[in-house]
Amino acid sequence: MKIVLDTNVLVSSLLKTQSSSGKVLDLIISGHLELLIDDRILSEYREVLRRPKFLFDELLVDDVLATIDRFSTFVASENYSIHLPDRDDLPFLEVALSGKANALITGNKKDFGKPLQHLKIVSPSEFLKIFESQATILQ
Repeated sequence: MKIVLDTNVLVSSLLKTQSSSGKVLDLIISGHLELLIDDRILSEYREVLRRPKFLFDELLVDDVLATIDRFSTFVASENYSIHLPDRDDLPFLEVALSGKANALITGNKKDFGKPLQHLKIVSPSEFLKIFESQATILQ
């Protein structure tokens, strides 16, 4: 299953490893999910995770970023003329649409408007329910 992960979910996954966000990151690292990114997203991850206010260990941040860089699928995204309240969210939506992601996982669903095409815009807990139901069907 292809996903795009909003930065706020990545931050939450490191702050609370046992949370829904943490479980989504575990699914990515274990190879159960295909994370779609581009250079803009990777750059935002890098910048936000290094903010002093989070107090993340530098080695942890380096390991997470290296893992994401190594195991993610890079997407050459198209430019979409979609209006979003926060222009910084546009790369996530463009990568999701261009890469034909099944879901864009975010803690701020309202920032992305209505779902477009095949794309579900869901919270981490909503995504886990979808993932678990599909895993049950496949068994």
